[in-house]
Amino acid sequence: MISPLAYIHPEAKIGENVEIAPFVFIDKNVVIGDNNKIMANANILYGSRIGNGNTIFPGAVIGAIPQDLKFRGEETTAEIGNNNTIRENVTINRGTAAKGKTIVGSNNLLMEGVHVAHDAFIGNGCIIGNSTKMAGEIVIDDNSIISANVLMHQFCHVGGFGMIQGGCRFSKDIPPYIIAGREPICYAGINIVGLRRRGFSNETIEAIHNAYRIIYQSGLNNTEALKNGNDPRNQLYCKLYTRIGSRHYSCKQIKS
Repeated sequence: MISPLAYIHPEAKIGENVEIAPFVFIDKNVVIGDNNKIMANANILYGSRIGNGNTIFPGAVIGAIPQDLKFRGEETTAEIGNNNTIRENVTINRGTAAKGKTIVGSNNLLMEGVHVAHDAFIGNGCIIGNSTKMAGEIVIDDNSIISANVLMHQFCHVGGFGMIQGGCRFSKDIPPYIIAGREPICYAGINIVGLRRRGFSNETIEAIHNAYRIIYQSGLNNTEALKNGNDPRNQLYCKLYTRIGSRHYSCKQIKS
């Protein structure tokens, strides 16, 4: 299962039933769990932590030092959960002193050429399209779909269960449950198909839709919209509006 043409540092820790192809490089201070498949010419560098059941395709580089001039060689990690598919030429940098780690959760698909910069956090069940580039300290919540060739500015936060159209670029946070697209990026409705696929009831979807009608289509400013929608009788409204109010999503900047 481990090719004699692969290089594995003696201090690296490799789990059971791990397939390592020829010309793979595995550095010291690396921990790899069970049932992983690492294809030819992948590089698993210092500080990488890889869970179980992942498939890493040729040319991927995990754990490279950050592209941040403030990095001074501090001990940081790049941590990957379980059952991820990491396609060709994906790069995942390790963290800096800011947060100490870059995290990719579980059950994600990172397509060819994706870049995950230092201290980023990607949740679970996400799909990241070809050649999408994520700057440092971004956050992507669970079950998000980021299409191909998207550019994310540093510190951006993408809410869960949403979809970002291919080719977009943005420096604002994106609220949960929505479709965002066009140039400049703007609200393009809620992600109805995605929500149904994830088991949301029609009643819940309609409640989400009503909440965003108040935000984007009522003519109210952010403060007025948040007050208008924060009905204590509706738990979903409370959760959604509290989150938007605390995250500074700059809703009007991405108004349709």
